[in-house]
Amino acid sequence: MIAQTGLQFDLRSPQGKLFASLMAALAECERDLLRERVRSGISAAQERGVKFGRQKGQRPKSDRYEAKVLELRGQWKSYRDIAGELRLS
Repeated sequence: MIAQTGLQFDLRSPQGKLFASLMAALAECERDLLRERVRSGISAAQERGVKFGRQKGQRPKSDRYEAKVLELRGQWKSYRDIAGELRLS
């Protein structure tokens, strides 16, 4: 097997299996560290009062067209056609 660095090792040999296992363990450890840093950053942001996700009342354009959308749906128009007509995503 050839790694991205150009290093060659044979997975059929004991040394190759050892090297592959070590690389997998290092990759797993790095992934766990990354996950831990992300979680700690999210909890620190939440302690500072940052809110995640879509906030209520943050869709003024779509809320403004609610009645028109319902009217067009009553005319059996598809959501795709309605979005194109009203220039909504």
